[in-house]
Amino acid sequence: MKYKDYYRILGVERGANAADIKKAYRKLAHKYHPDVSKDAKAEEQFKEVAEAYQTLKDAEKRAAYDNLGTYQPGEDFRPPPGWGGRFSDGGGFSFEDIDLSDLFSGLGGGFRAGGRQRNPIPIRGEDYEVSVPVTVEDAFRGTQVDLNLSMPEIDARGRIRRVPLAFKARIPRGVADGDRLRLPGKGGKGSNGGPNGNLFMNIALQPHRLYRVTGHDLYIDLPLAPWEAALGATVEVPTPGGPVNLKVLPGTTTGQKLRLGGRGLPHRGQGAGDLYAVAQVAVPGSLSDREQALYRELAEASKFNPRAGFAAESR
Repeated sequence: MKYKDYYRILGVERGANAADIKKAYRKLAHKYHPDVSKDAKAEEQFKEVAEAYQTLKDAEKRAAYDNLGTYQPGEDFRPPPGWGGRFSDGGGFSFEDIDLSDLFSGLGGGFRAGGRQRNPIPIRGEDYEVSVPVTVEDAFRGTQVDLNLSMPEIDARGRIRRVPLAFKARIPRGVADGDRLRLPGKGGKGSNGGPNGNLFMNIALQPHRLYRVTGHDLYIDLPLAPWEAALGATVEVPTPGGPVNLKVLPGTTTGQKLRLGGRGLPHRGQGAGDLYAVAQVAVPGSLSDREQALYRELAEASKFNPRAGFAAESR
């Protein structure tokens, strides 16, 4: 039997706790996932990482593995005398034609002589993650998405096969960018009667042509004509729930934020974020003769100096 250093495969110390082992596994499983990695050896590395995690995440299996002793990776070895007695039928134990993963896959249920498993223990399927793009409108109202996935599964002999998986999933209203939704039982298939793993949907909010999203708050640029900003006005502003009227106070300046409370994205529990209309004073690109005359009249009548602050700096 050839030795595999499961701790080295996961990149953790032998004394690592369960949380560190799980964190290392999730990082490596994502790195070597066949749908993510372009490395030709990614599938084999993914299998090794999964095999190491299946042993080290279980306290009983980990203790038995540690009791085997320490060898160089790939070194031929035989377990210490008496190690296999716990898993035999009382008539001795043969380590021929069995590898390390087979040995630990049946730990707790015992082995028959010759290395064949008896009463294998249930193994829970792996958890997987998928990124799901969602529009601002979908986040506001909620939606249903069609997921068509190709999930890797490890069979009883440790081989990876691809299994198509297609189903509909509900996205509740009020999701935010980076939210992680759990679909119980939609992950990797369990083995030996074990439950399936979970599928986690990572919400990726898509850019919008009007709105900028910060958490559940929305920001929108609000173009204003010079006279609207100077004199005040009531203007129509689009929101995900439909257009609303917004009162612009006299003297509004570019960059000023006008708040529409509760008009942002809803929270998944109760309430909603706000929508901020950011004033942008817009100047006409071309002027009629009448408009030019009125602007000249305003320029002559007004004592407003937008660069008054420059004078103090030049002294």
